[in-house]
Amino acid sequence: MGTYPAMSEGTNPDDRMSPEEIRDRLRRRAVFLRELAEARELRKRVTPRRARHERVREAVRMRTFRAN
Repeated sequence: MGTYPAMSEGTNPDDRMSPEEIRDRLRRRAVFLRELAEARELRKRVTPRRARHERVREAVRMRTFRAN
């Protein structure tokens, strides 16, 4: 169908990348994840009520899937 190989073929995009490209990709991913975590922490500080409601909803979700 498309130009991309099927997932079942076992091809990994990292196989076609040079070590420098892999390092750069991992560095950018680390920066992104760090900024995402920072944004979440900032959101919790700026909107404590929303954060509290989010924690309560998360606790309810976790209780829902707990085995007895």
